[in-house]
Amino acid sequence: MQIIARRTLRLFWERHPQAEGPLRAWFAQVSRAEWTGPADVKRGFGATVDVVGDNRLIFDIGGNKYRLVVHVAYRFGRVLIKFVGTHAEYDRIDPEAV
Repeated sequence: MQIIARRTLRLFWERHPQAEGPLRAWFAQVSRAEWTGPADVKRGFGATVDVVGDNRLIFDIGGNKYRLVVHVAYRFGRVLIKFVGTHAEYDRIDPEAV
């Protein structure tokens, strides 16, 4: 999958250095993936990912300390990073609207 907006991850881990390792691991795994639908994502990430409307996925990162919201265009093999934040920051957003 092609990941769009990697800079968003980098800016986040510059503010939260302990998130760098888990976010890099997520990036590496998704970069190698070839998803055709949500079932493929669930196979790779299991209970650490939730599927919501509009082809959005919510990933628990770093033992659920952080949340990552992405929009997936399965047909084009692209993942757009919409939000990355702490669990507390995530609680203040609507994942289907970011």
